[in-house]
Amino acid sequence: MIKNFYEKNILPPLLNCCCGTKPITYQRKKIIPEANGDILEIGVGSGLNIPFYDKNKVSKIIALDPSEDLNSMAKIKAKANNLNIHFLTGVAEDIQIADSSIDTIVITYTLCTIPEPEKALSEIKRVLKTNGKILFSEHGLAPDDNVVNWQNKINPIWNKVFGGCNLNRDIPSLLKDAGFDVSFEQMYLPKTPKFIGFNSWGNATKITSNL
Repeated sequence: MIKNFYEKNILPPLLNCCCGTKPITYQRKKIIPEANGDILEIGVGSGLNIPFYDKNKVSKIIALDPSEDLNSMAKIKAKANNLNIHFLTGVAEDIQIADSSIDTIVITYTLCTIPEPEKALSEIKRVLKTNGKILFSEHGLAPDDNVVNWQNKINPIWNKVFGGCNLNRDIPSLLKDAGFDVSFEQMYLPKTPKFIGFNSWGNATKITSNL
């Protein structure tokens, strides 16, 4: 009962606040305007990316999230920004969308939380068009041993408090291992604790065989 109350009443506004800091918002602004065509946003959450879509490039947006409470928050932002978004309640490990139907997949601060990221990336690869792209910005495994030690120590508690979020996933490696060609940049975000602030952002495309 307490867990349900926390997940319904406390976690959604907490995530909205933590994922809406100025440094993270700046990262969103770097990639979201590049989304074009038929777009699928994985883990739309409270809709923090919505203001940054370029309406001139967008054909349609499908917003996927397992939380109906967060979807409700995102719908308010969609209406405020005059964007027609189809909200889909579901998980990234089982995307109810046709094969090779999406031009751009947007993933921001979501791969840290998906319970089975490898399965989710397989689904993402399935629905992405051959010439489509992934735009991503994620926090994850730091390059410095002392920071990694803290990430590993804090992660079990952090995971429970922040809805399954993991501090220590190697996001670029996950994308590469899933069969994507990845172009990315990395840095510690300013004014952000290092254990949560190592950010990777960029784009990924399918690796196609020449055979």
